[in-house]
Amino acid sequence: MGIKMSPLIQGTRILRRFTNSGSVPQGHCAVYVGESLKKRFVVPISYLSQPLFQDLLTQAQEQFGFDHPMGGLTIPCKEDVFVDLTSRLRS
Repeated sequence: MGIKMSPLIQGTRILRRFTNSGSVPQGHCAVYVGESLKKRFVVPISYLSQPLFQDLLTQAQEQFGFDHPMGGLTIPCKEDVFVDLTSRLRS
């Protein structure tokens, strides 16, 4: 029987692995978004505390676990949905 972690803790563990890759400003992380073609976005880490973003992280965990095919955090949703959602978040 495993211990269930909150999406925030899971997201933090995922992001620790990816925040130092590429040219990402401090306090941000790169994510790849899309269903077939993936587009790279750089988002503030503060999004981790937002319930809507946590839902996306939960979806990513359900689909990919911790093995993300792009080498970074991959979020399986349509690009326009991601842009709309993140435009409503406060950093």
